[in-house]
Amino acid sequence: MLREYQRRSVDQLYDWLRNNDGNPCLVLPTGSGKSHIVATLCKEALQNWPETRLLMLSHVKEILEQNASKMREHWRGAPMGIYSASIGKKQLGEPITFAGIQSVRQRAHQLGHIDLCIIDECHLVSHKDEGGYRSLLNDLLGINPAMRVIGLTATPYRLGHGYITDKPALFDALLEPVTIEELIHKGFLATLRSKVTKTRFDLTAVHKRGGEYIESELQAAVDTDDNNIAVVNEIAAIGADRKHWLLFCTGVEHAQHIADALDDMGITSACVSGKTPKKERERLLAAFKAGEIRALTNCNVLTTGFDFPGIDLIAMLRPTMSAALYVQMAGRGMRPCEGKADCLVLDFAGVVQTHGPITAVQPPRKAGKGGGDAPVKVCDECGELCHPSAKVCPACGTAFPVQERKFTLRNDDIMGVEPQELAVTSWRWRKEISTTSGKNMLTVTYYGALSDPHIKEYLTVAHEGYAGQKAVATLGIIASNAGAQLKQGITLDGTAAVMNAAKPPKVLRYRKDGKYHQILGREW
Repeated sequence: MLREYQRRSVDQLYDWLRNNDGNPCLVLPTGSGKSHIVATLCKEALQNWPETRLLMLSHVKEILEQNASKMREHWRGAPMGIYSASIGKKQLGEPITFAGIQSVRQRAHQLGHIDLCIIDECHLVSHKDEGGYRSLLNDLLGINPAMRVIGLTATPYRLGHGYITDKPALFDALLEPVTIEELIHKGFLATLRSKVTKTRFDLTAVHKRGGEYIESELQAAVDTDDNNIAVVNEIAAIGADRKHWLLFCTGVEHAQHIADALDDMGITSACVSGKTPKKERERLLAAFKAGEIRALTNCNVLTTGFDFPGIDLIAMLRPTMSAALYVQMAGRGMRPCEGKADCLVLDFAGVVQTHGPITAVQPPRKAGKGGGDAPVKVCDECGELCHPSAKVCPACGTAFPVQERKFTLRNDDIMGVEPQELAVTSWRWRKEISTTSGKNMLTVTYYGALSDPHIKEYLTVAHEGYAGQKAVATLGIIASNAGAQLKQGITLDGTAAVMNAAKPPKVLRYRKDGKYHQILGREW
């Protein structure tokens, strides 16, 4: 049985595929249950169109195993096979194939005719026509030019490129059916807390290549005896009441050094890396989950595919310019479980300050070299990608600061400022024209008691690019919850009229952002 937002995700995807050509991407927070959505897509596709052939791709065996397991839960006896060298299975010929990209990247001729290809963690697909994913997809399209691709990710951007829909790109639209705030409010995700750490790494001597820190220089700067002793002492003091610690380190040696330092303090710990043999890794993870090991250090292996709800402390010891990596690390602590009120994040690496709160992560900017795409800045109010010279957002009129301010981490601030709530009594929809861009948009004003503020939301549904796609998706979610039927081709004036007659939410969650308001959630 799907949760309401999971069913909403599937239905929103169906609507987009019916009305558009191209390849959509579902943006779903870590811990939202993507594997249940994948299973439902595969099951319903085959039950409605029995001749359909589906391929589900991933880059790690853990994700493949999770998706295959959920497929069997939703559909006993599902006609499926697994093709993955790391899992030890090479099963082809079934209508549904779960495959590792490394194992099938050159086997399009064996996979044959594919109607629907689903890619988990699809932000790893190159935006250029290169790499294993793009090579396989090109070969499959040569067999069936009508094949559609559906992506799933919690982080729809790539370092040095921006959003995965920015051209050149494989994906044409981002569908965001649910937010982190909604999932936390409904109890499906755990809250993160953060503490300002006394120990911070000095990165002044570390250079960048391709937008990311040079790994050898980063490890030399971070992995020092002084740093390691200070870090473990601070973690031990702050996390004394925490049971399961997960630490992200800059390299294999750093991860081992931190584990050794913890052991020296009498804290049971272990290190997991790409060099750890498979059976040994499985043994260590089982011991960690059982509480026999309190602290688990790692480098590049537990950012995706490792889902243990008991994690209640995360230590970030790896500085990174990758917003996607930041979200993946933080997401390991967001799964709820009994007896866990929240997960404490200790950010020694300054990644929260670099990328912002987990609920409002700033995507990486495009590389701005030569004749390439210019760097962009993102409007915090509506998500519009704007030229760096813009003084106000052309979509909603939000003013940019004269000098962009860096996010400053405060205690408990990884989730952003605490939201406020408005008991909604009525709403008013209008078509408006932006005074700065001259483009049409929809606005909705939420009203409460006479003493309450009026909260205005801007939906830039007539805009191109990500801002327009996000606004259309938001409008669809609001209309569905409000019981409104928006017919295809309806005008903005017509949309406003339909929405004015529909049922407003009972509660609006928002936070103040300068002179504007950021809408965090609605409850009917």
